[in-house]
Order: sequence, then C-alpha cells, then structure tokens
Amino acid sequence: MDLSPPVVAGSISSIVFAASVMPMLTKAVRTRDLSSYSPGNLLLANVGNLVHSVYIFSLPAGPIWALHSFYLITTGFMLAMYLRHRKPTPPEGQDHDHPAAHRTDHRPEELQPAGYPGGAST
Repeated sequence: MDLSPPVVAGSISSIVFAASVMPMLTKAVRTRDLSSYSPGNLLLANVGNLVHSVYIFSLPAGPIWALHSFYLITTGFMLAMYLRHRKPTPPEGQDHDHPAAHRTDHRPEELQPAGYPGGAST
C-alpha cells in the first residue's frame, strides 16, 4: 500500500468530504423533506459527476476513486429522494402555502355584511 504524502492527504480529505455529506443524507432520510434543495442543482450535480467519471476512472485507482464513487452514489440518492418525496406543485395562480388560499371566505364571520349567508345579522 502506497503511503506517500499525496495518497495520505487524498485519503484524509476523502474521509473529511464524505463525513461532511453525512448530516445532509441523514436529515434527508429521516425527514423526507427535500423542499429546500434545488432540483436544477441536484440534476446538474449528477450530470457533472457522470461526465467527471470519465476522467476520474481513467486515473490509477486510489482515494479519488473512493471519493468520486461516494459522490456518485450520494448525489444520485439525493436526486432520487427529491423526485420520490417532492410535494406536488399547485396549479398556476394558486398559492397553497398562503393561509388565505385554504379559506373560501377571507373575512371572519362577524365581519360579514348583514344578510350574507353565515354573516352577522342586524
């Protein structure tokens, strides 16, 4: 086994980079909430990783192979999780996150004009 400084540095950095991704993966698996992730970023990260694989796997086997394989797996997993657990988008023009979007009437009953069905009477 090669223990030259570049291989040792590559091994240590691979462990650090992989460890930095684990909280994100853990939270995604635990909550299934990936609403804060950009689908464009997830897609581009996967495309970039696939293209970069041509270069990485042309290099001699080493820590970079392990790190890149980890990135391939985790970015693919995050994209799959995003697609599987995304919330459906409301029809155009409707904002379902706004509290008023769930009400058919936007005024409390006591503020309805007299004679309005369900409103205050005079």
